[in-house]
Formats: sequence, structure tokens, C-alpha cells
Amino acid sequence: MGPLRLPSSPFLTSVRALSQALIGLAAVAALSPAPVDAVQRMPESGAGPQRVQALMEDGAERELVLHLSRRQLLVFDQGRELRRFPVAVGRPGWETPVGRFRVIERVADPIWEHPATGQRVQPGPANPLGSRWIGFHRDCLGRAGFNGREHLVVEGCVSAGFHGTPQRESIGQAVSHGCVRLFDEHVRDLFDLVELGTPVTVVP
Repeated sequence: MGPLRLPSSPFLTSVRALSQALIGLAAVAALSPAPVDAVQRMPESGAGPQRVQALMEDGAERELVLHLSRRQLLVFDQGRELRRFPVAVGRPGWETPVGRFRVIERVADPIWEHPATGQRVQPGPANPLGSRWIGFHRDCLGRAGFNGREHLVVEGCVSAGFHGTPQRESIGQAVSHGCVRLFDEHVRDLFDLVELGTPVTVVP
């Protein structure tokens, strides 16, 4: 398949400029050794199809576009919407990072590690990551802030990604520590639709 070519217009050109500005605000994605929930160790609501396409990466046959304000994850294949999933995103103070990234991890039946205590939860129904982890961002700046129950301080590297959740009622909310939660049956579908290197665009 050849690269995706978008029609040129002043509107799309301005959106591309906006997208480039968002990239500058995001950390550069790098490989992460192990999954952890948002603070784990180890477009606007009226955006239409053309605007979403303008945010996509030229030449990408499949790409993910996450709308934080709409709490929706879109999967595109050769420029056409393939799937759409409802999601939960990062809470205020622990926002999901905005910008362009790539899938850097795919882990089936991940082990979750508490970011502060190091307590580990094995795969199973109680695992906060559900049955699949798809990492797309990592930085080593650490985190500190109130998580809704306690003041949490995390030193070292943290990762953000897509994962399942046993807290089904949280989908559609801004409640995570930066990660993107999906219904577990949805994250299983998503896991099969992406591979390492799949582009991920996150817009406000």
C-alpha cells in the first residue's frame, strides 16, 4: 500500500500546524520494560472526519486517535474508521499525555505493580490492568499528587497505555492516573488490531 495522501486545504494545513504544536508538548516515547497503570513503574468535541484525518500520520495504514474530551478511542485503517471504543482517561493532575506516540509495548496478562508500595497483582479478575496492556508513552520525570484517596509520590520512570479494567463503571470518566481504560473485551479486540510501532495520536 502506498502512503495515505490527504487533500490539501487551508483548514487541513492549520490543523496540521496545531498537531505539530501538540507534539512539542508531549514527551518522546521510548521503550518501557514493564507495564504499570499510568503512574505505574516499570480534537475537540466537534472534530469531524477530515480534521481527524489531518491529525493522522502520512503513510500509516493503521492508526489510533484518542479524543480525551470525548472519551473515545478511534481505530483507523487506511484512513477509514474501523472501530470506536469508549474509554476512561486521566484525572485532573494526572492527565493522559497529549501528542503523537507509537505503541511501544504489547503484554497479554500483565502483572500490575503498585507505583508507591511495589505490591504486585498477578493476572486475573482483580488485576487493575485487566487482561491486556498496550503501552504508548514513557518518561522518567516521576509523579506526585493527590490521587483521590491519598497523596502519591512516584519516583523514576512511569508509563501510560491502554488497558482493561475490572472497574467497568469508570469507563467514560476522567479517573485514571494517566492511562486509558477500556472494557476488557474491548482491549482484547484492540490488542489484536495493533502492533509495535502503530501510531497513536492523543488530542484534547
